[in-house]
Amino acid sequence: MRRGIAAAVLATAIAVSASACGSSGGSSSGGSAANAGPVTITWWDTSDATNEAPTYKALVAQFEQANPNIKVNYVNVPFANAQAKFTTAATAGKGAPDVLRSDVGWVAGFAQAGLLAPLDGTPAAAEKSSFEPQLIQQATYQGKLFGMPEVTDTLALMYNKSLFAKAGITAAPKTWDELKADSALVKQKAGVDGFAFNPASYYAMPFLYGEGTDMVDLANKKLEFNSAAAIKGINTLKDLVSAPGVSKLDTTPNGYANIMDAFETGKVASIIQGPWETTNVFKGAAFSDKTNLGIAVVPAGSAGKAGAPIGGHNLVAYAGSDAAHQAASEKFIAFLTSAQSQIEIATKNSTLPTRTDAYTSAVTANPGIAGFQAVLSAGVPRPALAHYSDLYGPFGTELTKMLTGQESVAQGMSNSTVQAQKLLPDYAAQ
Repeated sequence: MRRGIAAAVLATAIAVSASACGSSGGSSSGGSAANAGPVTITWWDTSDATNEAPTYKALVAQFEQANPNIKVNYVNVPFANAQAKFTTAATAGKGAPDVLRSDVGWVAGFAQAGLLAPLDGTPAAAEKSSFEPQLIQQATYQGKLFGMPEVTDTLALMYNKSLFAKAGITAAPKTWDELKADSALVKQKAGVDGFAFNPASYYAMPFLYGEGTDMVDLANKKLEFNSAAAIKGINTLKDLVSAPGVSKLDTTPNGYANIMDAFETGKVASIIQGPWETTNVFKGAAFSDKTNLGIAVVPAGSAGKAGAPIGGHNLVAYAGSDAAHQAASEKFIAFLTSAQSQIEIATKNSTLPTRTDAYTSAVTANPGIAGFQAVLSAGVPRPALAHYSDLYGPFGTELTKMLTGQESVAQGMSNSTVQAQKLLPDYAAQ
């Protein structure tokens, strides 16, 4: 039923897209795909080749049908290789795609290097006001829009409602102290661990946000690792992972998979996780009844505010494309980020739309999407800093050492600062 609704909506989208794009007044490059001869643009899609790519291939076919003068050379590029591959090709001026499905964390770096075309005032951004504001902010660099949000995600507290109920817990914890207490209670009453943590830097960000800080202070060009607030946040995390009822940290290569298996089989009651895992969670024995999955905003720290990093992907246009290819790319980006296309993507791929008008009843019939829609407001955009995402690596290395007692939190955060200054030499340390 959901697929049928989506197909009907998509048919309408094609007609709307054909008329809307065909009447748009040119592009930032001065070309007009509507009046040009046949043109072929290349799109590098970084989605999962098995589970997600078929949906995008179908949309490409629909776009070509509605726009006979534009052909799309669809290429699925493994996500792990895409950033380096695009940088190499675009910098060399040879072999870069006209359109790229870019991780949100790559946009600032690409824009700083002059590899992306601004989309302000183009057909690609004609419906910008329909998108979640923090996602537009995350696609903006130095006041210019360099991408259109295509899918989004954030972290939330996923929990097993029946295990919480066995422990007499009637609501998701709102603070880290409450999560600590609830974990001990679940262990006592239900006989399983109450919480398990994936010791990766991305998953530690809510503990920084909960203290009102981040890895960097963009406005003042400062590194925040050594700040009192950041140290407090990581100490809070360290106390949590060593508390009664919390699973022992799994730092093995299979750690992530082990945590997910434990949650999906009811051996642990809660985790911090993103919407990309909801499909797998619903396949687990503990969630054969999908209503057993609880999704809540991550707990808050002592600053009284909860926050989780926003991830996802933007569609960006290569700055080296000529006017005709740029105009066609803008039309293609507008089509893929239209409400109707996002509905199709969400219903088939179980991903979160980036615009409010795409959260239709057909989309929110998926309880995972509905649950994460409710927590998106707590999402924190990444600073528009070229090397921001690169900070996760060195911070993650130190995080494991801090949480396992190989070094103190103060020493680990100091080491993180030293490594961060190699990437951001013009940023001052605390």
